[in-house]
Amino acid sequence: MTPMAEYIKIVEVGPRDGLQNEKQFVDTAIKIELVDRLTAAGFANVEAASFVSPKWVPQMADGAAVMAGITRRAGTIHSVLVPNLRGFEGALAARADEIVIFGAASEAFSQRNINCSIAESIARFEPVAAAAKEAGLRLRGSISCALGCPYQGETPVAAVVDVAERLLRLGCDEIDVADTIGVGTAAQVGRVLRAVGQVTDLGTRVSGHFHDTYGQALANILAALECGVRIFHSSVAGLGGCPYAKGATGNVATEDVLYLMRGQGLRTDVDLDAVVDIGQWISAQIGRSTASRAGRALALKKTC
Repeated sequence: MTPMAEYIKIVEVGPRDGLQNEKQFVDTAIKIELVDRLTAAGFANVEAASFVSPKWVPQMADGAAVMAGITRRAGTIHSVLVPNLRGFEGALAARADEIVIFGAASEAFSQRNINCSIAESIARFEPVAAAAKEAGLRLRGSISCALGCPYQGETPVAAVVDVAERLLRLGCDEIDVADTIGVGTAAQVGRVLRAVGQVTDLGTRVSGHFHDTYGQALANILAALECGVRIFHSSVAGLGGCPYAKGATGNVATEDVLYLMRGQGLRTDVDLDAVVDIGQWISAQIGRSTASRAGRALALKKTC
């Protein structure tokens, strides 16, 4: 008998991290349909919305309406990003399955992004983490600028480990190591993840979140796989970017990641053909071409 392929969890972040920087407001109905299509495609986790101040992220002002309109599927976690206790209360009312909190591994980025130190930023999440645990919700912590910062350059490995430990002490079930501006390389990914692996289990508690600014995202995913990471974030059609990092492009495209995993003989339980269609659809809705090379190639193949 052929043994079942090893499972890799793909966290789809397009509806939140992918769309949040679109200048033109994306209609709520489109966001709901995007989440529903992705849920139906088989993702175990979809980052659906955020409950941040509309002053700072106007694109996400309809988070409550999105969460109220989506179709829930047993086995799919719908995550929301929250910056504070007020955001958590909104997420709780919206029946979020997972709360996402965040902290930078770069002091310069933390100061320019949220006007406080790393330690202060994590401390602000203590009541949110406690409330999430009390409510029985999953808690995920994201470490931004884990491989590089637009203001201070390469991020020290020790700084990433420090933030990971702080988030773990808050009770995070999962830790995202995020290359927010897409400058990381495979060797650097290995160094960072091996160090993080000294304080938590890479296979079950750590995810890789890579942007493709320098075209290194897939190579970085392979490096993370070699380290033992089995959870990865991606964004359909390569949607996304970072408003605080000039020139930073979107998350690695989900279609490209799924194609890679299939080629590696790994199982994601996500329908690649469906995701290709979703990527073409959402790209048309927002008036741009997909950033996914595999998505473009597979969509073209369907028409031949």
